[in-house]
Amino acid sequence: MKNEKSWTKDNIGNQAGKTAIVTGANIGIGFETALGLYEAGAHVILACRSLENAEKALGEMKQKGGKGTLETGLLDLSDLGSVKIFAENFLQNHNLLDILINNAGVANPPKAKTTEGFELQFGTNFLGHFALTALLYPLLSATGGSRIISLSSIAYLHGQIDFGNLQSEKSYDASREYCQSKLATTIFGVELQRRIIAAGDHVLSLIAQPGANATGLARHMSQDAYDAAVEQMGPLMEPWQGALPSLYAATSSEVIPGGFYQPDQDGGFRGFPVQAEIDQIALNESVNRKLWSVAEQFTGQKFL
Repeated sequence: MKNEKSWTKDNIGNQAGKTAIVTGANIGIGFETALGLYEAGAHVILACRSLENAEKALGEMKQKGGKGTLETGLLDLSDLGSVKIFAENFLQNHNLLDILINNAGVANPPKAKTTEGFELQFGTNFLGHFALTALLYPLLSATGGSRIISLSSIAYLHGQIDFGNLQSEKSYDASREYCQSKLATTIFGVELQRRIIAAGDHVLSLIAQPGANATGLARHMSQDAYDAAVEQMGPLMEPWQGALPSLYAATSSEVIPGGFYQPDQDGGFRGFPVQAEIDQIALNESVNRKLWSVAEQFTGQKFL
């Protein structure tokens, strides 16, 4: 239940003059995140796997109205070639990047591979965003006060980085691989901030966890599995509310370097954004450094 102190889109300050990229901005939490930034005056790039879907989302946002501006970009995070082309096009046409929200994701699909042969969830949710961030980091670093937001999930708490099975070469379990990908994403946000500080840069790496939301992310789940999950988690929030932790991380003056933001109720399943503790599972420095090294090797992108 919202109280008068709850943080909402109404608390977003003027974002005029800021440029933001939101991956997966055509639907669900990504759509609502991009919309919130657009409403507040930012120039927002809707980075989506389908340009048709991105243009449709752009039209819907314009109908709702905003103080900012919008553009679309083709970005398939399961294809590192697409990631590189998107980044190159962006860098050719923009001289600022204030906010990068690594939002897009896939959950619980049948066993599948990325273009480069990585397990789809690990490759899309983590490696694709790692490569994108690496390619855009020089501009982020050159833009004063920039922020990188990594989208986690409560599922990260159930993840384990299995370095011997990162590509599901031994076995595949959709839920297990999703949890691993979200733990990897959380670790990325933590390790990225550690390296930013070590480099003396002034970029913020932040992590947002949206809680339990009614979005298309569950499309690969059977009805029985979906019903069981809802029974376990409780009522689902609408995407606009699930987007608030991302928007808070992207715009609030209260954030701290490496901060983790999630809904404030029921252990992070519901509510309005607050800072939360990062579980120890994502704070093992040797694991975090090794995962970073693996990501550099897999993507061919080295930074920091």
